[in-house]
Amino acid sequence: MIRLGAGRPGSVVAVGAHCDDIAIGAGGTLLALCRARPGVRVDALVLSGGGSDREQEELAALTAFCPGADLRLTVLKLADGRFPSQWEEAKAAVEELRARTEPDLVLAPRTDDAHQDHRGLAGLIPTAFRDHLVLGYEIVKWDGDLGRMTAYQPLSPQTAEQKVRLLQEHYPSQRHRPWYDREAFLGLARIRGIECHARYAEAFAVTKLTLDLGD
Repeated sequence: MIRLGAGRPGSVVAVGAHCDDIAIGAGGTLLALCRARPGVRVDALVLSGGGSDREQEELAALTAFCPGADLRLTVLKLADGRFPSQWEEAKAAVEELRARTEPDLVLAPRTDDAHQDHRGLAGLIPTAFRDHLVLGYEIVKWDGDLGRMTAYQPLSPQTAEQKVRLLQEHYPSQRHRPWYDREAFLGLARIRGIECHARYAEAFAVTKLTLDLGD
């Protein structure tokens, strides 16, 4: 488990219910982390979009969001919006990911995300990654489920701008959505930056954290 003061992670697991979830929720953090730790291993699991154009979008996007990383991406074919009925398949995928990884950090949806697919995946993570630091990322949407966060990754203006550019560049299938724009992504990053005395930031929910402050 990552502990306060233990340094940057050497291995990361990132999971998403849909292609683009990881990049929207934690793309800036991945950019910053991968630049600071060349060669970091990133195991990414996405539960839907496999075999479609969305899978190709996701591979290109995460390759760009994880520069210099040892990226390993798996995209499954679960039906979007139907994860509660596919719980066994989702759980098996998470358990298989856990069996082949020993990450320092897990990036996953928040457990109180209003979207049933996000929330369902988030609920599986603590049962598989029991002794790991899990950061629950947020995704802005019409549900209005943004809340008070407990952990922040400050982003430089350059990184925040690059995140927005990569989101627009690599997910053309999402550009028609009314919330998928520069103002939404930078606006949330600016608010989270204010909350941690930075220009921009990504924010995360943490349900459990072990400290290492000495002895």
